[in-house]
Formats: sequence, C-alpha cells, structure tokens
Amino acid sequence: MPVSDQPVPNPPAPAVAAGTEPFHGHLHGKRRRMVRRALDRLLGQVASVAPGTLPTTGIHRVLVLRPNHRLGNMLLVAPLLAELERLYPGAEVDIVGAGQAAATVFTGYPTVRAIENLHQRIVRHLPATFALLGRLRKTTYDLAIDAGGGSQSGRLLLALSRARYKLDCAESSTPDPHRPRHLAQRPVHALRRAYAGDAAGAWPVMDLRLDDHERMRGRHLLLKVLGALAPGPDSLVVAIFANATGPKRQGTEWWNTFIGALEVPGRDIRIVEIVAAHAVSQLQSRHATFYSRDLRKMAAVIGAADVFISADCGVMHLAAASGVRTFGLFSVTDAGKYAPYGNGSAAIDNRSGDPLAAARFIRANLMGLLNT
Repeated sequence: MPVSDQPVPNPPAPAVAAGTEPFHGHLHGKRRRMVRRALDRLLGQVASVAPGTLPTTGIHRVLVLRPNHRLGNMLLVAPLLAELERLYPGAEVDIVGAGQAAATVFTGYPTVRAIENLHQRIVRHLPATFALLGRLRKTTYDLAIDAGGGSQSGRLLLALSRARYKLDCAESSTPDPHRPRHLAQRPVHALRRAYAGDAAGAWPVMDLRLDDHERMRGRHLLLKVLGALAPGPDSLVVAIFANATGPKRQGTEWWNTFIGALEVPGRDIRIVEIVAAHAVSQLQSRHATFYSRDLRKMAAVIGAADVFISADCGVMHLAAASGVRTFGLFSVTDAGKYAPYGNGSAAIDNRSGDPLAAARFIRANLMGLLNT
C-alpha cells in the first residue's frame, strides 16, 4: 500500500450559510486581513539572498526564525541546523521559536547559543514582543533565515532583523522545479540554493541528538515498564502512540483490530503504549504503558523500541528524531510534506481507515527488515 505522490486531500470545511457567520468571527477575519496587508507592504521590501550568492566563509552569526509552538514544526527545523553545521562548522546559531519545544529539541546542538520565544498572541503581549525585538536588534547577524517559509510572524522578524544576508524559505514567484515537497527539506534546499559553493549531499534527517546517558536511561525505563514481558532475542518491541487531534485520531476499536493483526512470523510482538499528555490510556491499559511530560525522556524510551507507530502528529516526528524505525498513519494530512524519513521509516496511506491494510503494510516492511 504505497503512499501516493499526490497530496492527501483535506476534508472540506463545513459550509456556512450566508449571513450566519458569527459577528466576532467576522471581525477576527477582517483584523487578520488588515494585519496581513500591512505586513505585506512592509515585508515586500525584504530581498532574499539570490541563488549562489551566499558566501562560503565569513558566516559566523546565524539567526533561525521559526516562531511556532508545535513540537512537530520545531523538529522539522532540525535538518536545517544540521546543514548549517555542515556548511558553516564554526558558526553560532540563535533561534526564535514559540513555547518550550525549541529548548527541548535543540538541547543537543552545540552550535545553538540562545533560544528566544515569541508569544503566540503578539498583540496581547506587546511589551514582551518589543523586548524580544530589542534583544534581536542588538546583534548584527551574518545570516538570518525564515525557516517557516510563509509565517507572517517569521517574515516580520526577518524584516526587522539586522543581518547581512536574509534568506526567506517561502516559495518564490519564480517556480523552482527542484524544490522538495517535504517541509523538513525545504529550508535545507533554500540554503543549498543560496550557497555559493558545492552543497550537494544527502538530506539531513530529524535528530534530537540524544546522548549516551539519555539512551541508556531510555532502555532501562523501557525494560522496567515491560516487566515480565521483557523482550528476548526473538521479540520485537513496538511502541504505539494512539492519540492524535481531530480526524487524524483512530478509535480504540481500530487500534485493537490493528494490534491483533500485527504479526511477524517467528517473532513475539511486545506492545508499549506511549500515553499522551492528558495521562489517559487510549488502549484501555491493555498493554504496558509509559508516560512522561519530559519529551526527551519520552523520546529516549521510544528510541529504545524496535518500531514506533502513530498517526501524523508531533510525537511521530519526535519518534523519528529519536532514531527508531517510524511508521506514520496519514489519513488527512499530506504525507509528501510530513512523512517520517530516514532509518527505514515510512508513511502509510490510511485514508481507507482499514486497520488490517495498515497492519499488512507494516508486517511486510518488518519482514523486509528482518530478512536483510
């Protein structure tokens, strides 16, 4: 059941009869449009560095902008940091994110000097926003990168930053046939395209860079929660995160059917459920469970498993960044943009909603893994 090369269509939004839109919703939409027009006038003055003109030396201070609070979106920036390390190994990077995800994700990157957070609601937190802008303006950067490629707040920060070179990763008015679909690869591609030297190479993967101590603790915790079901030489430990938002989420019955069909000849399957932040098992506590609000600890436990399975979500990206073989179920979002890759990971086209088909796909992949 291969993933299609075409985008996975999103379900249509519910129709709203004319004249029935809530008044506050109308005002909110109007305010957003006014802000967007004002930003477009300002940001139209920002010229992104031209292809092939970014120098190969002299880039020491780098600013990476991704003011988004979602864990998955921050993890998608990790390949860009790896590429910056490769092209400019002596550089120092500052990051502007939102929330605590950036600090968690980039702890293992020695090139990262400082991480700032822009509040989600800028207008309601103007003093903190202006303080952040003031701190950014104190530093003259050699290169500033809007890694989001379309975020209004990212574009605003790019416009206001003091940098010799500014790189906007949004799609330009001139189509680029080589621009990748995957959102983790797009800023890497933009950097390589701007770079004056030879930047060819494999795509960097998402990587939390868990250290040896974290991985050892993850293995210890995994064995502890498995208890009497501790894996042997013929076992496969499968970590499952059964939670997701909206239509991405599959119900308990779906997961029970899927797990019942997940068989690999000659192997005993050991299931560990990774419990979501609300601390409620989605699988009725039928299997070993692990819960932690520490994302790096959770990633270390997931990374100690043989396989991880979940719907497309931030924890799926966290698993892929831990180095475990990750399978993502895609029923709504575009797998071409968000699929886990590297370490034998793959996306599963789950638009049919058939748990048996999903189990067959993973079983075939695992058999291929065991036969290599």
